[in-house]
Amino acid sequence: MALWGGRFSQAADRRFKLFNDSLRFDYRLAEQDLIGSVAWSKALVTVGVLTADEQIRLEEALAFILEEVRATPEAILTSDAEDIHSWVEQRLIDKVGDLGKKLHTGRSRNDQVATDLKLWCKMQVPELISAVRQLQQALVAVAQTTQDAVMPGYTHLQRAQPITFAHWCLAYTEMLARDESRLQDTLKRLDVSPLGSGALAGTAYPIDREQLADWLGFASATRNSLDSVSDRDHVLELLSDAAISMVHLSRFAEDLIFFNSGESAFIELSDRVTSGSSLMPQKKNPDALELIRGKCGRVQGALAGMMVTLKGLPLAYNKDMQEDKEGLFDAMDTWLDCLHMAALVLDGLQVKRERCREAAQQGYANATELADYLVAKGVPFREAHHIVGEAVVEAIKQTLPLEEMPLAALQAFSPVIAEDVYPALSLRSCLDKRSAKGGVSPRQVSSAIDEAHKRLDAK
Repeated sequence: MALWGGRFSQAADRRFKLFNDSLRFDYRLAEQDLIGSVAWSKALVTVGVLTADEQIRLEEALAFILEEVRATPEAILTSDAEDIHSWVEQRLIDKVGDLGKKLHTGRSRNDQVATDLKLWCKMQVPELISAVRQLQQALVAVAQTTQDAVMPGYTHLQRAQPITFAHWCLAYTEMLARDESRLQDTLKRLDVSPLGSGALAGTAYPIDREQLADWLGFASATRNSLDSVSDRDHVLELLSDAAISMVHLSRFAEDLIFFNSGESAFIELSDRVTSGSSLMPQKKNPDALELIRGKCGRVQGALAGMMVTLKGLPLAYNKDMQEDKEGLFDAMDTWLDCLHMAALVLDGLQVKRERCREAAQQGYANATELADYLVAKGVPFREAHHIVGEAVVEAIKQTLPLEEMPLAALQAFSPVIAEDVYPALSLRSCLDKRSAKGGVSPRQVSSAIDEAHKRLDAK
């Protein structure tokens, strides 16, 4: 039975019921609805709506239903209830009779669903933070073992300057650290309870909403009932956190897809995260990474959809807001799956050091070192830049790397070049000189790994 039937003389059309009902997805809020109902029953005792004995009976029944839900959550879907709130109320009435009909006193589905969804979001954040941290730890572990793996760094997908695979891993560790920070900030803002806001104007009973918030595990109660029932900022923030993090994961996937390609061949992925071709027996496809990259758009779409849904809504509650759940649930599931899959990709990844070094020695990635060498000899950088550009053109004509060009050939471009230029053009020199904080020098990379370990181990 619907919670609102008294006003109507005709039954809802079956097609409208199918269109309107939300149990098929908001059943995931069953645990939160039951937790919120227990807290509300306690609040009703403080204002004389329920006796202490009645509250105990309700709480025991709600606890029993919660055990059922945790054991077989999908069993809820066999019901024809409109939504999870209707299902919980009917199940409660089945257990305790007419006493169950008293629980909704002073409460609206508007503040009820707002509370349920905030509780759900709050419960997701620690699991997401844990997954983000696990992926950071996996990256740092790979960085620890690949500090000697020199490879080309890229701009515009062209070889730019030498880096190490460890330095690449640490770049994504930094991105994920920001993702973690955003989740922590989101948790601070969503940690306020809307329960007791009623439909929009507040509850008519003198309930201590701060105490109610404390019973629910929130830091405080919301300050405005009109905002409370219409606020979905926490949904937008979580979707935004997910969208940004999925951009990071998509870039991570794209890099590794490129590194894994036959043209690069810097890495080999584990058989556990790759698949073959139904036609070409030689193929080993990076499907896990391609799916991570593909699912990024799905999460971006959930954020865009929620933004558009909310942008034109007048205060306070509107049925449009029922659209807040499916996209959120799917996006959080997708994000969590992708975080775990990215960590699995790193487990078993093999870096082909010789191939990486060979590529780092190609493409004139040490051209900047020659420019810096000239600057050290007193040549202004802009002039040095031009000189090196001309030298690279000649090196390309001779199909020689800069470090193998004869001294006389190099001196044709600048007389200040001497024998000491060759050590400066080595890969080791290219790395060692980048010794400022955040640079690619072995000392800095090792220090960054130590700092990451300390940060990740401290929490």
